[in-house]
Amino acid sequence: MMDDATVTTAPLLDVKGVSKGFPGVQALDDVRLDLRHGEVLALVGENGAGKSTLMKLLAGIYTPDAGTFRLNGRELTIEGPRHAQELGISIIHQEFNLMPDLTVAQNIFIGREHRAGGLFLDERALNRRAQDLFDRLGLALDPAEPVERLTVARQQMVEIAKALSFDAKVLIMDEPTAALNDAEVDVLFELIQRFRTPETGVIYISHRMEELARISDRISVLRDGRYIGTRVTAETEPKEIISLMVGREIVGEQRPPAATTTGDPVLSVSGLSTKHLLRDVSFDVHAGEILGFAGLMGAGRTEVARAIVGADRTEAGEIRLHGRPVKIANPAEAARHGIGYLSEDRKQLGVLLERSVRENIVLASLRDYVSGLGFVSGSRIEATGREYVDKLRIKTPSTAQLVKNLSGGNQQKVVIAKWLAKDCEVLIFDEPTRGIDVGAKEEIYALLRQLADQGKAIIMISSELPEVLRLSDRIAVMAEGRLTAVLDNAEATQENLMDYATRFTSEGTIAR
Repeated sequence: MMDDATVTTAPLLDVKGVSKGFPGVQALDDVRLDLRHGEVLALVGENGAGKSTLMKLLAGIYTPDAGTFRLNGRELTIEGPRHAQELGISIIHQEFNLMPDLTVAQNIFIGREHRAGGLFLDERALNRRAQDLFDRLGLALDPAEPVERLTVARQQMVEIAKALSFDAKVLIMDEPTAALNDAEVDVLFELIQRFRTPETGVIYISHRMEELARISDRISVLRDGRYIGTRVTAETEPKEIISLMVGREIVGEQRPPAATTTGDPVLSVSGLSTKHLLRDVSFDVHAGEILGFAGLMGAGRTEVARAIVGADRTEAGEIRLHGRPVKIANPAEAARHGIGYLSEDRKQLGVLLERSVRENIVLASLRDYVSGLGFVSGSRIEATGREYVDKLRIKTPSTAQLVKNLSGGNQQKVVIAKWLAKDCEVLIFDEPTRGIDVGAKEEIYALLRQLADQGKAIIMISSELPEVLRLSDRIAVMAEGRLTAVLDNAEATQENLMDYATRFTSEGTIAR
């Protein structure tokens, strides 16, 4: 953490009285924030709290309705993204802004290239500039490598290098570890530590409480577009931060009672295999049950879901619904059989961002709203949209609001509403709370349990072992495309789940 001697009395960045509204929504209301010299300030809040709006104001993407920004005591009028960068404010968005066909160096210095004779791009000079930057930052990147060949973690490093190439004083990082593994997170944190000096500071946005203890000095909380408070990280329990975020106490670590499923299974999968990964996967799911899937990255959890709904081709195996064999060629056919699949990539595969809330809710069941004459009933669509907005407490000014304007947690609720409106009997949730804040997670947890209590058969895939233990009646563990165990929740622990998740070697034999 930061040495107290590096902190000066005047903030590096001072935000006061900032407000911003959009049609039907007051995104920020009289928000304040101060970033000290040399510190990492965590900014947290539920989805829709206003974090992204505030960062976009600082990055020059939006213009504030009211309020002031001061950098080292000097008031700023930020006229656009490039101006913000010139002032020393750089932002690294959660969704990368890289051009895959260009090289690493070209991405970093795009728009600032040196041209030989004023006409032709001087690749050697560009690569030298990039290499000098990498040497200064301690990054092992090849300036000439096309970005499309890089892993997600290395693309993250390119984004950081690009931001720091502007001689940034304030570095804003929005969920920077969302796609990184533990080793890559360690590298990122080392880079942040090297960046911060008595002249610089970092605003770090994250939903991951465990990260904040490692990297931040203070934590500022927004709720419903308002500033709630700031706490010193080392003196504050995560439970207190969560309570500030949601305005209520979150009761964690509950686990479901012992499973009492009886009768025949709703869904039976036997001998499921695919060409490249899955091998002889078999399991059952009963009505009223949540079957969790755990395993390391690449174990095949998502591939099981995709094979069931026909998104991936199978080589062998059988799927039965209520004991009857079914052939499923694609996800639309799965939906007709009453199997709904909520993909981990909700923005690409779950919702139509440019369409309204109500249109998305009826998307999977649109045929039900077409009359015999071929007319679509707008009033019935509105009624259904309003029904599920109310049932799931989707925060939106109206059912006509575009889904892209909703927070991540509310977008996820729209996806769930889509499959509830379809009245699917089997629901497959793949990473249902990825990128969602702790308050919205609690609502999703409660919703999944409510659906199970209503008799739905639920498969829930998650990379977070506490989440799997929190929700699942039984837990299926996968390793390298095989099912290594199915445990009752009562006998499951993080330790034995990890044991079963590492039971196979690369040759596919059980490791003893």
